[in-house]
Amino acid sequence: LMIYPMMIQIDFSSLSDIAKKPKGILLTIFVNWLVKPFSMALIASLFFDSIYSGIFPSDISSQYIAGMILLGVAPCTAMVFVWSQLTDGDPGYTLIQVAVNDIIMIFAFVPVSSFLLGLNDITVPWDTLILSVMLYVVIPLLAGVLTRKYLVNGDLINNFAQSLKPLSIAGLVLTVVILFAIQAPKITSSPMSIALIAIPLVIQTYGIFMFTYYLSKLLKLPHRIASPASMIGASNFFELAVAVAISLFGLNSGAA
Repeated sequence: LMIYPMMIQIDFSSLSDIAKKPKGILLTIFVNWLVKPFSMALIASLFFDSIYSGIFPSDISSQYIAGMILLGVAPCTAMVFVWSQLTDGDPGYTLIQVAVNDIIMIFAFVPVSSFLLGLNDITVPWDTLILSVMLYVVIPLLAGVLTRKYLVNGDLINNFAQSLKPLSIAGLVLTVVILFAIQAPKITSSPMSIALIAIPLVIQTYGIFMFTYYLSKLLKLPHRIASPASMIGASNFFELAVAVAISLFGLNSGAA
């Protein structure tokens, strides 16, 4: 919310009514935590252990699988608000969907990641996973809670958000630029590998989106709720995934 304060208009008085319409929230939880991580792990294993067998060395294949799993266990947060607005989603409902995802991620990211990586014979230390969640999820969440608590006046919050907006956007862009700049030699030296990695990721992304939207139709959810639910299901918290991949496997690893 701090990143896009001018783009997001939320009627907080309507949030209390969301408890009366829980199907969209339950759909988000089901797809993001009971379907998406496991489908990502399955597709990763299918491609890199079978379809791409012989193309990549086994150790590199394992790292690519690990990277895909870490992406699959990290649903996106901030950008979903932008996509929700672009698709005429319900901003208040989107807020709750993302907030529920964030809270679940605090407790579920570590065990689900460790379990799925373990199924693929990739052993990871829990302390690294826990530290990553603390740095990239818990601390920002606490910062938001404290900001909301001490800037009780709506005008103060808006002014504070406006002052942070340029820094937030610059930080997001700088993060992407630095990540791609660091990985540039690897990307430019092996474009075929990048293309092969993209294929299962594209299948996963479009597959989860269509699956979620189809379930939304079965549940008779309105587009304003179905759209952000599908966007959340199809998206990834790539900053967290990259940070964990770098921490676990190194900056120049296949996972990163």
